[in-house]
Amino acid sequence: MTKNKTNPDVEGIYHFDNFFNISADLICIAGFDGYLKRINPALSKLLGYTDEELYARPISSFVYEPDLKNTIETREHIYKNNPLLNFENRYLTKAGEIVWLSWTSMPVVSEKLVYAIAKNITHKKKVEEERNLLLANLTQINKELTILSHKTSHDLKSPINNMLSVFSLIDVSKINDPETLELVEILKLTSENLKQTLNDSIDQLVENESINTQIEEINLNESLAEVLVSINSLVRDSKAVINIDFSAFEKINFNKAYIKSIFLNLLTNSIKYSKANQAPYINIQSKKINGVDQLLFSDEGLGFDMDKVKDKIFGLYEKFHSNSDSNGIGLYLVYNHITSLGGRIAVESKINEGATFTISFKY
Repeated sequence: MTKNKTNPDVEGIYHFDNFFNISADLICIAGFDGYLKRINPALSKLLGYTDEELYARPISSFVYEPDLKNTIETREHIYKNNPLLNFENRYLTKAGEIVWLSWTSMPVVSEKLVYAIAKNITHKKKVEEERNLLLANLTQINKELTILSHKTSHDLKSPINNMLSVFSLIDVSKINDPETLELVEILKLTSENLKQTLNDSIDQLVENESINTQIEEINLNESLAEVLVSINSLVRDSKAVINIDFSAFEKINFNKAYIKSIFLNLLTNSIKYSKANQAPYINIQSKKINGVDQLLFSDEGLGFDMDKVKDKIFGLYEKFHSNSDSNGIGLYLVYNHITSLGGRIAVESKINEGATFTISFKY
């Protein structure tokens, strides 16, 4: 078997040369000293460095600076014999481009080596970012247009009613000029038509809102199952444990698209902000408290410092973690879905102790 050029520290490792050479994923062996010991061609090709350049410098020197602190902290967990699953960070190529990598790393303490495989998820991240920005912009635009429509309708009603009141006060019997009488009648008729047109527009606006937020009886298990199917690979790869208990109530009157969006955002957030050295643990259950239907969604992830985030937690583009993948959109959408239909949402959390979101539905 022809031997690949490798770092002398691991000259004895040649058993999987073909596997290293053929794989499209990035494969490497790293030492506890922070240096690469062996790499496959896919890694050097993506980063644009020669093998010699990659072996000569610490791994941290290739990491995109904003992700460096989190990367170093996560690496310390690995050195304590904790496997790492689906850890995402960014690297800088020799050409100065930023690439996203998703790592699965397994330590072997006795050898002081880490065996790691990474996938290039740069395209996926770009698509997600564009989708989230578009969704946020459309949501904000729609909200602003709705507010503007209501405001315009409200503001126009008063002057139109005032005009009609003025016409009712005019004593046409005192007007002798036929042309003036005709003009007054035309203005009165025009004002009445304008009022009717405005009322029709308001009715249409209310009808459209009713269509867009159609309320129907929803089966929580079925809606959640649809969401889990859509993120099946994310749940599987993260090894997330999801406990579901809808025994208190399984059906709720709500908007189906909204409830699926709520499940999607809370689930993906719990997986995204899970602790680096353990699989996400998520609990979803229904409860009835004082006659109010509630949905409790809790995890054991990184949590929030509630003294710092306070009322900002549901704000648009608000971020509370150093995770470079945070965009501050998910919880904003969750909040608006719930409150727009008369519900409430509260959160309890502590740093590194997870978070619990309590959704109270309108009754």
